[in-house]
Amino acid sequence: MLDIKFIVENKMLVQQGAEKKNIPVDIDKIITLDGERRALLTEVESLRAKQNSVSKEIPQKSDKEKEVLLEEMRTLKEKLQMKEQALEDLQEELDVLVLDVPNPPFTDVPDGKGDEDNVVTDTFLKPTTFDFKPKDHIQLGKQLDILELEKAAETSGARFYYVKNDLVLMEFALIQYALSTITAKGFNPILPPALVREKAMVGTGFFPADKNEIYSVNPEDDNLFLIGTAEVPLCMLHYDEILEEKDLPLRYVGFSPCFRREAGSYGKDTAGIIRVHQFDKIEMFTFAHPKRAKEEHQRIIDVEEEIVQGLEIPYQKVQVCSGDLGAPAAQKFDLEAWIPTQEKYREITSCSNTTDFQSRRSKIRFKDAEGSKHYVYTLNGTGIAMPRMFVAILENNQNKDGSVTIPEVLRPYMGGKVTIEPQ
Repeated sequence: MLDIKFIVENKMLVQQGAEKKNIPVDIDKIITLDGERRALLTEVESLRAKQNSVSKEIPQKSDKEKEVLLEEMRTLKEKLQMKEQALEDLQEELDVLVLDVPNPPFTDVPDGKGDEDNVVTDTFLKPTTFDFKPKDHIQLGKQLDILELEKAAETSGARFYYVKNDLVLMEFALIQYALSTITAKGFNPILPPALVREKAMVGTGFFPADKNEIYSVNPEDDNLFLIGTAEVPLCMLHYDEILEEKDLPLRYVGFSPCFRREAGSYGKDTAGIIRVHQFDKIEMFTFAHPKRAKEEHQRIIDVEEEIVQGLEIPYQKVQVCSGDLGAPAAQKFDLEAWIPTQEKYREITSCSNTTDFQSRRSKIRFKDAEGSKHYVYTLNGTGIAMPRMFVAILENNQNKDGSVTIPEVLRPYMGGKVTIEPQ
């Protein structure tokens, strides 16, 4: 959420930022309503002051004068109640509109409409090539008896899957590998709840922007929501808190199941496990000092790259363009792994600087040495998202005989196993 004062004072910046993100907002209406709110607030404060003044006069007046003043007080009270209600209604309307205003992109974010306009900034390894026709992860999953898609569709519907046998072991190996890498960088491990209240979704900016992508649970009873990323509960760890400047940055790494409706992806990646409704993910999250947020952003990106490089997966790093940023992020970098059978790179990690967009919504501040309070900056980045990492490892590490070579860094966590062999 942006500060209303910032919106009013930086109208063009905010308007252009929303346009660059392809998010429709009515900044003029917000500014008009804020003007009305401030005028009404002045009236309310004036009426309250007059009410206090008259109430102090009453004990000093004669009985006849008291009756006049008491009648004036009744009129004042009725008028004040009407104005206060009008102010409350106006504030609620304004709050709803402000929640829709996205975080403006940084000036160095490339303009663009979608992921096709993201800018490649670096590459690691050359795209994998084979002297045989490579199989996709669906074929490999079936032949190696490590993925079951048909029974999952019968059990739960499209975009679900069973992970079996050696791929289960690989997931736990990936978890151990990633956690050991990330915690060594000062991130504290967390197992967060996967169900959250609405204020958590609003606080992190997933509501109202992405509400159609979130699963709701028993809306008439529990009114809880399944998380699409551990970013949500990790941010809420310090909801409505004032942190100490000396404690920043606070770094966390969470492991959680994630649930996404994929409502906006009709017809995209319908086969396999590139785009699914449920998956496990390791997520990094930092509460940072505003002056050191860019440095922290790079730190998280470096950790992401270290993990993928350790797995020896070819990838490219891209700076995400304005139209692909989403509402909360002011800047984002993705790592995209080479997928041989698709002959293109696909996103496997994402790292965002959301500035104070989430902390304002979640009321998370820090107190400096002088006692002044400021909003922290929040940053998040993918450690490992399991399904796409499975795809990248299986397809890039496959052999002519149908086996898949296990990345060397994972073997100690898989009992020294070197390959996954066809069944």
